[in-house]
Order: sequence, then C-alpha cells, then structure tokens
Amino acid sequence: MNILITGNSGQVARELQLALADKADVIALGRDQLDLANPERIRQQVRALSPDLLINAAAYTAVDQAENDQDTAFAINATAPRVLAEEAAALGIPLIHYSTDYVYDGSKDGVYNEADPPHPLGVYGSSKLAGEQAIQAVGGQHLILRTSWVYSMHGRNFLLTMQRLLQEREELRVVDDQIGAPTWAGSIAQATLELIEQWQAGNRRWGVYHLTNQGETSWFGFASAIGEQLKAAGKPCGRLVPIPSSEYPTPAKRPLNSRLDGRKLAQDWHVSLPDWRSALAECLRQPR
Repeated sequence: MNILITGNSGQVARELQLALADKADVIALGRDQLDLANPERIRQQVRALSPDLLINAAAYTAVDQAENDQDTAFAINATAPRVLAEEAAALGIPLIHYSTDYVYDGSKDGVYNEADPPHPLGVYGSSKLAGEQAIQAVGGQHLILRTSWVYSMHGRNFLLTMQRLLQEREELRVVDDQIGAPTWAGSIAQATLELIEQWQAGNRRWGVYHLTNQGETSWFGFASAIGEQLKAAGKPCGRLVPIPSSEYPTPAKRPLNSRLDGRKLAQDWHVSLPDWRSALAECLRQPR
C-alpha cells in the first residue's frame, strides 16, 4: 500500500512515518515539495503519486498569528483540504484529516461529542472548521479526526517549552482554567495505524471523530506533570503558579473547555487512546 502524507517534519507527520514505516510505502512531502497554499501544486503531486491512501498531517497551527494572517490560514486549513478531498475522491481513495478542539468555543458544561455544533472563537478554529466542512461537501471517503493539545519530543510544543522554562526559571505562571486532554503525537499515529487496519478489514464508517488521549487536566496540571518528570530525572525544576486566563492575554481567545468525547471512535472503529499521563510517560522515554 502506498500512503501519501502531507508534511514530513511536523509532530504528527513524524510519528506517522515511524508508525507506518514497516506497514506501507510512505511518501511524506514537506512544504518545499508540497506547498498547501498552492492548490494546483497539490493536484499535480497527488495525481503524479496516485497513492492508495492520503493523510493530511500538515496545517497552519500558529493560533495567535492567524488572527492577522487570515488568508494564509484559510488557504492551508480550508482550501487545501478541499483540494485534497477532491483529488482523493477522483482516485477513489480515503482521506484522513486532522482537526482541532478549537472548532468549539469551550462554553459547554461537559465533554464535547461529535453532534455538538461547532462555534470557533478565532481565525484558526474558523479555518479548521471550514476545512472540515469542505471535505464533507466533497463527499468522498474521509475520516476527520479532531484532537487537542498535541505535543511530542520534536518541534515547538508545550512539553518542550515547559521543560526548557522550568529548568531556566525559579517561578513560572501557567493558566489553570483551560481544561482539555494533552495528546501525544505518537498516540495519534498509533490510533491512525489502527484505523487504517480497520479500513483494510472492511470498516467504512466515515465521518468526524474525536481522537485524544483519555482523561483531562489544565495547562497548569500538564505543566505540573512535566515538572514531576524533571524532578524524577534529577533535573532542576522551577516553582509553578496557577493563574486564570485573564492574567495571560493572547491575541486569539482560547476555549476554556477543550474536552472531547472519544466514545464514538471506540464504538465505530474499536480505537481508543491511553490516558494522557501514561502517554506522557511513554513520550518522554522516546529518544529526542
């Protein structure tokens, strides 16, 4: 099986390449080979490579920057997924696409399920929702997987930032009123592999699904768990202070509730992810 992955150095793309290495022939294309802001280039590459499965693991993820860069955010997060869906449909192959908890405004009292109406707070969430809707409008075989708070041992993410700052500073203030599930990119990749195996076995329950590590915490709780790991390894660790979002203003407003219910994925595809704490421990055992 030939699998085409958009992105090659992003967190999820890197983990996908590791998970799929001995399962399929994988081609992962970075921005220099596949510019998602160039629809014609997307069509040319997909048609030339003619894969058996298309995975869109690339996205515009600069949440705050998107507020002043709406055109680029929508080009990459909305127009590109539509083009990918059109090309996948033309080839008669599935498209796996990753989306985000930011399609919700976080005002719900409880976990979000796939039937809850999206209502993004900012440009990033709006562009990702537009991408979902574009894929659905094409109507081909697709899985749209909403995840949250993605981290890994590579790239720019909360885990690596906290590891660095906790070792550099005596005190660190971290938001404690935004709740969600930190999700390791490796867990996403493993779940994606299981979905592919289910598809190969005949599962065709296409649609939108929530895909996160289980459990919940705040950013402060996540930072505290990272700090515990630093201390266990004998490394320096500054003091953490919980603060409300109002004390850490950002250009883009974040949802206070990012909890996503993964039961539908478990029911339809028999795929579930481990608890976020065990996933974090496994991530930290990986070589950087």
